[in-house]
Amino acid sequence: MLRGGVLLTAILAIAIAIALSSIFIVDEREKALVLQFGQIKQVKTEPGLGFKIPLIQEVVRYDGRILSLDTPEIEITPSDDRRLVVDAFTRYRIGHQDEDIVQFRQAVGPGGVRFAEDRLSSILIDEIRAVLGAAGVTSNTILSPERAELMNRIRANADAEASALGLDVVDVRLKQTNLPEQNLAATFDRMRAEREREATDERARGAEAAQRVQAQADRTVVEIVSEANREAEIVRGEADAERNSIFADAYGADEDFFRFYRSLAAYERALQGQNSTFVITPDSEFFEFLDGAGMEPAGTAAN
Repeated sequence: MLRGGVLLTAILAIAIAIALSSIFIVDEREKALVLQFGQIKQVKTEPGLGFKIPLIQEVVRYDGRILSLDTPEIEITPSDDRRLVVDAFTRYRIGHQDEDIVQFRQAVGPGGVRFAEDRLSSILIDEIRAVLGAAGVTSNTILSPERAELMNRIRANADAEASALGLDVVDVRLKQTNLPEQNLAATFDRMRAEREREATDERARGAEAAQRVQAQADRTVVEIVSEANREAEIVRGEADAERNSIFADAYGADEDFFRFYRSLAAYERALQGQNSTFVITPDSEFFEFLDGAGMEPAGTAAN
């Protein structure tokens, strides 16, 4: 009786294990295929429970989300023969229809996503070379807003070829577009020479403008100084005239006093500094007010 219970328990456990192994779950991020000896027996694209024959059938899962793939840098030659180095990335997904999943499995076999990405990368490289190297496509076109149209063309062509793999190419973008390393130095030197030429031209124009401003300023200074000198001479002449008028009025008012003042001014001018020695006759008129003769009161002289 005990042995029968143990056997029944074992059989029940085996039955439960077989039942559990026949159930599989597909979540919303996955797509699954049920294979039997390499042949596709069931396609599961919707999330939920699935069933398979234990030990005979297996479940292969693929990512159902949009995936990303970067291409290596490649060198292209547009129609203007200006070589460029470009790289790109693409967004793709494994086809969402049942027949696309089947086609994907048949195309890549056990290699799976890695094999598919190798094939897709080759397709993208070929399409990038073909589109960017086509007639009429120059380096300026690639670097202009027309770049978007070129990327759409690459995507459309790549999607048409990738459909044979069961892949759907959603988007293709060029990440960078650079000159080859060996051309960068020459390009930078050419750009530097151009900037230096522009700087030299700007400095020359600045020096020319500075000279014009300096010449105008010098002319203005000469005109201002000349006008000031002219006005000063006028003022000086008017002052001299007024001084002479004052002297004349003073001379007319008292001739003796005016003569005495003029003599003192002459003494002052003659007897200053080192010039203090005179050789002159004693009866010279220069000594008129030094010997007292010229100092007689006006009333005495009149008497």
